[in-house]
Amino acid sequence: MRGLFSFIKNAGAKVFGIGKTTEEEEAEARAKAEVAELKLEEAAARNLEETINGLQLQVENLCVFVDDDMAKVSGMAYDQATKEKVILVVGNTAGIATVDDEMTVEHIVPESQFHTVASGDTLGKIAKHYYGNAMKYPEIFEANKPMLTDPDKIYPGQVLRIPHLD
Repeated sequence: MRGLFSFIKNAGAKVFGIGKTTEEEEAEARAKAEVAELKLEEAAARNLEETINGLQLQVENLCVFVDDDMAKVSGMAYDQATKEKVILVVGNTAGIATVDDEMTVEHIVPESQFHTVASGDTLGKIAKHYYGNAMKYPEIFEANKPMLTDPDKIYPGQVLRIPHLD
């Protein structure tokens, strides 16, 4: 019997154990992708921890864990404001959709409210809404430092702390 025979190039086992089947190659590629994703998530968590420490937010035993678009934060924050700022730093990071807050607070004070900036919002408009006085916008600006560097630089989708006023 002579002639030309056709086969599916990438199907079946490799001869003499050389190489891998398509299924083995695909499984190996998936495993490598999972490892790469894990390394990216670990790097993102370390970068967030470095950012928080760089902002001089006082959190003992700070630990950030990233899993896909969710971040988990633990440690003991110096006070409620610090805890809330850490949550905002992590949550206002591209790629993070959810923050699981497992932090404790050393010095307890009333919790802030949170406001998601809408198109057309200004700190004055937000202050008017929460405090009844647009001129209280510096309170919101100060409460969101060092994440905010200018009261005129807020953007839609950004989440801000609205502290309780005494």
